Amino acid sequence: GCFECCIKCLGGIPYASLIATILLYAGVALFCGCGHEALSGTVNILQTYFEMTRSAGDVIDAFTLIDIFKYVIYGVAAAFFVYGILLMVEGFFTTGAIKDLYGDFKITTCGRCVSAWFIMLTYIFMLAWLGVTAFTSLPVYMYFNLWTICRNATVVDGANLCLDLRQYGIVTIGEEKKVCTSSESFIKMCDSNELNMTFHLFIVALAGAGAAVIAMVSH
Repeated sequence: GCFECCIKCLGGIPYASLIATILLYAGVALFCGCGHEALSGTVNILQTYFEMTRSAGDVIDAFTLIDIFKYVIYGVAAAFFVYGILLMVEGFFTTGAIKDLYGDFKITTCGRCVSAWFIMLTYIFMLAWLGVTAFTSLPVYMYFNLWTICRNATVVDGANLCLDLRQYGIVTIGEEKKVCTSSESFIKMCDSNELNMTFHLFIVALAGAGAAVIAMVSH
């Protein structure tokens, strides 16, 4: 009857793929949303406290790279939205209950081809996403250093600590864009909520990238 039909339908749900897809969507959403806002906060910090301005013309500077990263985030969000749907479809077509419903031979042949293709695609995406996760750890490291300098400046009286953007490759060697603990702009930056918020947004984005990697591995 109806009860047996519901039980049979529930048995055909690929719960492992469903959980992996939910984790994938959550991780990518955290990475894209928090990463986008963290990049916007970085632009404001560079302009307000490091007195950096956009270069005129077609010169590629830090602001141009940040804009490129934002567009990459848009593309990643769209690509993984489609990829998550395809993962669910692949999970349904390779579930044992679906084989019982539609015939073992036909679904087994189709399922094997689909599974092999998705395993290869997931493996490629996972390697690429490992690179994205490693790259996301760089701004976390940079903001951690900045946060540490702010904390040490309040603990050690008379300390003159400086943060030079040239050591992170944000500006060229010929430019000198740095702030020191003795400057008023540095004190304002450490006291602002913008620095703390941007730092934690990058941390959440890194956690989201890691969750996406776990989702692809578990799938």
